[in-house]
Amino acid sequence: MFQYAFHTLKKQPQRLLFTVGGIALCIVLMLFLLAIYRGVKDGSVEFIRENRADFWILQRNAWNILRGSSLLSTGHGMLIEDLDGVDSAAPILLLLSGIEKEGEMTTVFLTGFQPERGAGGPPHIVEGRNVESDEEIVLDKAFAQKYDYQLRDPVHIQDDTLTVVGISSGTNALVIQYAFVTLKRAQALIRFPNIVTCFVVQVADGYSPEQSAAEIREEMAGMIEVYDHQTFLDNNIREMEAGFLPFISTIAIIGIIVLTAILSLLLSINILEQRQDFAVLKAIGSPLRFLRRLIVSQALMLAAISTLAALLSFFPMIALIETMVPEVSVISTPAQIIAVILAVAILSLLSAGISMRRIRHIYPLEAFA
Repeated sequence: MFQYAFHTLKKQPQRLLFTVGGIALCIVLMLFLLAIYRGVKDGSVEFIRENRADFWILQRNAWNILRGSSLLSTGHGMLIEDLDGVDSAAPILLLLSGIEKEGEMTTVFLTGFQPERGAGGPPHIVEGRNVESDEEIVLDKAFAQKYDYQLRDPVHIQDDTLTVVGISSGTNALVIQYAFVTLKRAQALIRFPNIVTCFVVQVADGYSPEQSAAEIREEMAGMIEVYDHQTFLDNNIREMEAGFLPFISTIAIIGIIVLTAILSLLLSINILEQRQDFAVLKAIGSPLRFLRRLIVSQALMLAAISTLAALLSFFPMIALIETMVPEVSVISTPAQIIAVILAVAILSLLSAGISMRRIRHIYPLEAFA
């Protein structure tokens, strides 16, 4: 069955080559979209995930930091830390800030934190060290690579010049990258020395997070929102998906339609070109299920060859993209690859089902025409 199916396909080698190339490109597109989605999903919230806390405190009606605003004062933190069940409330200030290099302006998600507290800083330092003074900054790896920043290079933010002391990973959200300075420096940049975005709270030994959260809500009713770590992480993931997932889904749907159309068209053309052969098969008594299996075999064979071609080209392509466009963060997992292979197999069967309807209109007498 498969031998005959392959013999049928290779009768038109040029068409087979173009078909495999088109299907392979669709598969590469699906793999790339999943990898981009995973990269953005991890990069957007890695800062939150790694800064583990018992709970996060934001301004009233604020529920995420990716696309939301929260303004609190250092006075709120003092009130929180005065409560019996609270061990620490580390302040974090997040703001969009412009960096100038050689006359070109770019934007970073500047994060001000207190290094001595250990909360709110970069998730991973891959080169250099963390900030220790107000004159230092840690840059994201992709941002540093794109704009050619090295350790000890100056960074110009407004009228200030800071020194790069570290390079971080897990801080690339595709459209923007994190950078880290001291809280005092971040507050000086916006000229409001007592403003913060949120507090990362650790509960004292012997107290439960639920008990401490209830006390904070009661003490500061109407002023703040309190989220446990997992809830806050989920809030930010949901916000990221709301802004990014529709875009990814739209392109994926287009790729699925194109792939199905290519397969269906090719299989239908093959049936029309081999109409005489199918008529002969019917005339000698071949059952309809045999002919259907022949079409399905062709579809699965095309899918298998195209998938292999896609996998062989996908990883070199990703390496090239990451070199040329470092801010594009892609993460591909075995589960994603298996999901795409299964999806392609299902679409192949769907295409075979669409095209095999033409067999019904081929009659045995045509073999003698």
